[in-house]
Amino acid sequence: MDSDRKALIEAPTWIVKVGSRSLTDARGQLDADQIANLATQLVALQSLGKEIVLVSSGAVASGMGRLGLTSRPTDLATLQAVAAIGQTHLIHVYEETLQRHGSRAAQILLTAAELDDRVAYLNVRNTLLRLFELGAIPIINENDTVAVDELKTTFGDNDRLAGMVAGLFHASALVILSDVHGLYDRDPRDPGAMVLSTVAKIDESIDELVRDRNTGISKGGMASKLATARFVTSSGQPAAIAWGREPDVLVRLAHGESLGTLFLPQSRGLASRKRWIGFTAQPSGVVIVDQGAVHAMKAEGRSLLAIGVSEVQGDFGKGDIVSVRTQDSIEVARGLSNYSAEQIRKIRGCRSDRIEQILGQCPYDEIIHRDNLAII
Repeated sequence: MDSDRKALIEAPTWIVKVGSRSLTDARGQLDADQIANLATQLVALQSLGKEIVLVSSGAVASGMGRLGLTSRPTDLATLQAVAAIGQTHLIHVYEETLQRHGSRAAQILLTAAELDDRVAYLNVRNTLLRLFELGAIPIINENDTVAVDELKTTFGDNDRLAGMVAGLFHASALVILSDVHGLYDRDPRDPGAMVLSTVAKIDESIDELVRDRNTGISKGGMASKLATARFVTSSGQPAAIAWGREPDVLVRLAHGESLGTLFLPQSRGLASRKRWIGFTAQPSGVVIVDQGAVHAMKAEGRSLLAIGVSEVQGDFGKGDIVSVRTQDSIEVARGLSNYSAEQIRKIRGCRSDRIEQILGQCPYDEIIHRDNLAII
């Protein structure tokens, strides 16, 4: 057994995310046999003592099959209706297999907005813990009937949702089952491309593997998966990406086989509050900062000061979560703002000792204190 895989093997809670392409056939319709195979593996993980949460896509594909549709609807209302029809069938297929193995499914539909509230976030965690005690397998999906973003795109939100769920637990592992075998060391279309077995740290060199050389823009579903893996590993938890149709992929991973790409946990994980700030809660606005501020926050662990802020976007209040971005619009952090957007516009670029002179008061020297700042 590869020693690097110890953290994955020993994690008591596994968050398994499966994408639509791993659950559908060549016609884009739900593959019941594949779902049954996945459910069987989940029960096998339970028998190994794992607590399991499944984040499953596939509601739209399921609905298309039930309605006899051959192409994905383009208007939002129809997509939402198809997802509503498909979700019942999707959970039924999971439940059928789980029941045969003495387990049961528990359906949970979530949106990012519901996890935006810290109290609701903790309530979801308590529900999942109780379901573990009852021996059930929670099956979570984005609530497509009210969540617009996922239906407008073809990837992304369920990856992020899985990361949010992983962030609910201190000792969990995230396994993303995809239509690719893992993260490749170059463009997968290159005949010499190979899957990276292990990634010690997700840094700029890893980001470049999923970034278009001409535009610099991250491309494809791997960019979303990599962003989620970065969050999970920075929280001190392992993450893996593997091919969803690999025979017994979950069970083999649990026994230490080197499948897909394993992203190693960082030694100092984020506290639960910072995990919520950095990945789960939705920003109310944006502050643009200079490179000096980026270096101070990322390399020196310092707070964000007014002198490092060059621009403010949006209208947010004191205590709201804001996204901290570079002048190239690259997000580097999120945090709880000590000042409103209007106040920051007045003091941006100024030294902290001038705040009282400008605002008439200086309750805080920092725009965002480092204790309330999560590096992305």
